[in-house]
Amino acid sequence: MAEGKIADIEYVLFDMDGLMIDSEKMYTIVTNKILGRYGKEMTWDIKAGCMGKPELEASRHLLSFFPDIPLAIEDYIKERNELQDKMWPTVPLLPGVEKLVKHLKKHNIPMAIATGSRREKYLLKTGHLQHVFGLFEGKAICGDDKQYNMQGKPAPDIFLVAAREMLGRNVGEPLSHPNAEQKSERLKGLVLEDGMPGMQAGKRAGMNVLWVPDPNLRAIEDVSGVSETADQILNSLEDFVPEQWGLPPYETDS
Repeated sequence: MAEGKIADIEYVLFDMDGLMIDSEKMYTIVTNKILGRYGKEMTWDIKAGCMGKPELEASRHLLSFFPDIPLAIEDYIKERNELQDKMWPTVPLLPGVEKLVKHLKKHNIPMAIATGSRREKYLLKTGHLQHVFGLFEGKAICGDDKQYNMQGKPAPDIFLVAAREMLGRNVGEPLSHPNAEQKSERLKGLVLEDGMPGMQAGKRAGMNVLWVPDPNLRAIEDVSGVSETADQILNSLEDFVPEQWGLPPYETDS
């Protein structure tokens, strides 16, 4: 491996919410609109525990902090989804995303999306952003793709399934012990994540992980009990340096 490189990467797996699109801001606006009726608010320390989790699990985590409010989980999810669905067609890309995806596509680097979002929501969130998401050519695994029987993050399932099913990489099964070839194939992958559970999932998958946490998350996230460590931490994908990962460098502006 050349000096200065972190790894030699052959394929890239993207999380979506909070990494590619600014959906986390909308989650916060909608959730606090609902909680505000009861004089409550979702703070960043509460939100950190929701990020990357499947919908029902995340909702249970949130409402566990407010046992005194008369709001059933099912009612909260229904209202939240109705409010969010009106907002998703306007959700913007985060900085650096368009440049990176187009760069990887130009250089024929295999890439796929691995998101905990349900497929219905994935389509709502990306329909107006096809100049970027269309470049993935439908290579996306969603949290409710039941045919793969996946556990949610921080389990490694979604990244291993995305690599195997979308990109044809020989990474093995989530619950099986990988052989030497499968371990090597996993190490050729780069996971891009913003959430702590996602970072853990990528490392548990045996892949390289670039973690791009929200600054608010980094300020309160307690990593003392987390055994996984990201291979690199950035403030924004604008700071991504492809050649550090053995990928073609960005072209310099003329």
